[in-house]
Amino acid sequence: MLHGLLAKTIEGEKGRGLVARLDETMGAVSGMLNTLLDINQIEAGTVHAEIVDFPIAGLLARMHDEFVYHAEAQGLSLRVVSCGLSIQSDPRLLERMIRNLLSNALKYNEKGKVLLGCRRRRGSLRIEIWDTGVGIPEGELQAIFEEYHQLDNVARERSFGLGLGLSIVRCLVQLLNHRIEVRSRPDCGSVFAVEVKLPQDSRTSEIARRPQGDGESAPVPSQGEPRAGNILVIEDDPEVRDLLDLILRSEGHRTTAAADGTAALRLVGQGGIRPDLILADYNLPDGLNGLEVAEKLRESDGRRIPVIILTGDISTGSLRDIARQDCLQINKPVKLTELMRFVQQGLSTHAALLSSLVPSATIPTGPVVFVVDDDNLVRAGIREILEADGRTVEDFGTAEAFLAAYRYDSETCLLVDAYLPGMSGLDLLRRMRTEGRLPPSIMIIGSGDVHLAVEAMKAGAMDFIEKPIGCDGLLASIGRALEQSRDTAKLSVWRKAAAEQIGHLTPRQREIMDMVLAGHPSKNIAADLGINQRTVKNHRAAIMRRTGAKSLPALARLAVAAATNGEVAAASVDESIC
Repeated sequence: MLHGLLAKTIEGEKGRGLVARLDETMGAVSGMLNTLLDINQIEAGTVHAEIVDFPIAGLLARMHDEFVYHAEAQGLSLRVVSCGLSIQSDPRLLERMIRNLLSNALKYNEKGKVLLGCRRRRGSLRIEIWDTGVGIPEGELQAIFEEYHQLDNVARERSFGLGLGLSIVRCLVQLLNHRIEVRSRPDCGSVFAVEVKLPQDSRTSEIARRPQGDGESAPVPSQGEPRAGNILVIEDDPEVRDLLDLILRSEGHRTTAAADGTAALRLVGQGGIRPDLILADYNLPDGLNGLEVAEKLRESDGRRIPVIILTGDISTGSLRDIARQDCLQINKPVKLTELMRFVQQGLSTHAALLSSLVPSATIPTGPVVFVVDDDNLVRAGIREILEADGRTVEDFGTAEAFLAAYRYDSETCLLVDAYLPGMSGLDLLRRMRTEGRLPPSIMIIGSGDVHLAVEAMKAGAMDFIEKPIGCDGLLASIGRALEQSRDTAKLSVWRKAAAEQIGHLTPRQREIMDMVLAGHPSKNIAADLGINQRTVKNHRAAIMRRTGAKSLPALARLAVAAATNGEVAAASVDESIC
């Protein structure tokens, strides 16, 4: 952040050049930290793909601008060939993959050339990275994708990184459902190819080919003019707190700073401050972390205040806690431009949500949607979204309160949080199913709680949604649940289709699928089955490919639906996970 402020004050070409070099050096250092964090986030299940159609030209131009200096410094020739096609992928995750591959191509190339370009093949586009480097022995072509596996780095030199780049590439390829190929000859060079789907119309976009290095960026959703807001900063480190305050004020925002959660609550409660955005460190003193403070502030204020959590904590538990909440997350260290982008995203998203929740002029009719959640803000937010959609809503803070009031004979739908005080959401579903009065139900789970999703669907839920809850996803899930409850034929068709997809798996793949959905990590599965970890990961990739599932939650839906259909052997979804 200090670098970002410094860059604004430097004048003269030489000074700006040095600042740019400093930025590149800092980027390399933070890149190693981010690599470790990337692995942890992927394993924790907090990385989600957002597949969109976008032109590849911007990504290629950014790769040229980012790596051309490194190539020249090493005496290498870097050539990036532009492309006018659009592709289907997650722009952010795909760029991370290509960056890792290009970085490796330069790292293991002492002299010669590196080429980044694209080749169209049927309905796909192959993004290829060619190099004239040291090459890879045939016996190592699969091992290079394992964590911490490096070639020709016995001394573990820091300049060669940690050996995690290709492991991240493999994980992201599986997440995005892309394909990766590698060919190589020792002492001659290598080529890595990532195969990405083209949009269905597969027409060449009208993007003009621009000269390399023009700095063209991939299109991003427009958020209009920059917004200024009242921002509450909660940070216990005085230097970081003062720096955040300085940065935000310089961007036109009004700020109030607190050193811990107690001070923040006092400022809001006694000082009458109503923040438009909360920017909080995750690890705070005095027993309240940033998430807990934000939740108390939202509850006391009665609004869904947007929250940004700053954290350097990469533990799996912390990442999952943050991912389950309705907030944005920034990992330390953070660049000034990235921080400002997140601030604008928080302010703009909040404004858009408020404008979209204007009460509907229509009189709510049709099925009653029961919302059971102990979080007052979540409950109120869901009610506003559903009522704006013209639905009738009744909400409750506990399962016991819902059971006491449930007297409807008409068409209803139940939306229930898994984690409730007293009777849990799962217990509620099981009880109502046993009593024969379970309505179409949807379970709200935390991000990555795949095992809980399986348990919920076995208990009778027709679907589940993950936190943070999106407006479109919520409405679509309720619509599907009500439609399938009205038309059992559609439900039967869906279950039969799921059974057919699961039926494509081998017995070993079904066994591994069961253990994956039960939440077992790959290393434990390998130990239990007496096979190596690489074999387990290959089976996992094959399972996702054969079933067509884009994520573990999607695979869980298929597995439970297939078992419910009764047309798949019991081994496909074992009682150990259901």
